[in-house]
Amino acid sequence: MSEAAETARLMDGVYRRQRHFYDLTRKYYLLGRDLLIDELQPPDGGAVLELGCGTGRNLIAAARRYPDARFYGLDISRQMLETARTNIDKARLSDRITLIEGDAANPAATERLGVPAFDRVFYSYTLSMIPIWREALAAGAARLKDDGRIHVVDFGQQQRLPGWFRNLLFAWLKSFHVTPRAELEAELQNLAQKTGTDLTVRPLYRGYAEYAELRKAEAAGQDGAGHR
Repeated sequence: MSEAAETARLMDGVYRRQRHFYDLTRKYYLLGRDLLIDELQPPDGGAVLELGCGTGRNLIAAARRYPDARFYGLDISRQMLETARTNIDKARLSDRITLIEGDAANPAATERLGVPAFDRVFYSYTLSMIPIWREALAAGAARLKDDGRIHVVDFGQQQRLPGWFRNLLFAWLKSFHVTPRAELEAELQNLAQKTGTDLTVRPLYRGYAEYAELRKAEAAGQDGAGHR
């Protein structure tokens, strides 16, 4: 069995039942998702891709926030995509949100969407669940327009929180096959050097979460984005 097929099998197993109450519970600890959506700001008519779209929660919120953009979501779990399609239908956004099953670490997975490149690519608490997460970041960069941006929010390393809280949280996350990536910022810096982009990283909630953007240097200079 290929690594992608094994990941799909694992994710379907994890979310077969959880998908029905996923959004209700995750809103209490997947912090920073709405900040990411506020920061997307795609151009009118722009194309936005979420790699690891899960239940479609972020795509629905973003589509409502930016009515002049089109949105696309990819996920490796058929179970999650089934829930996402139901949620998007209920929100009456099926005409603006397109879903596809595939491996986020494969840059060719989105070719069937018929979109040559995307104005925005984002990852919301996805990289901590993808075994080959570095490849997933590179795959998103490969599908990005020259003036596009990558947005990431995920678990941080809890630097300013009590050690007992970090240990308890990480142990609990491990039971769901979630691994906060200690090397995330370093990998983003590496990707920024390879792609000629500027990196902005912002710790959230005393290091509970981390928010990051990759964007072209000229675009960063125009709106005053900072560096770290």
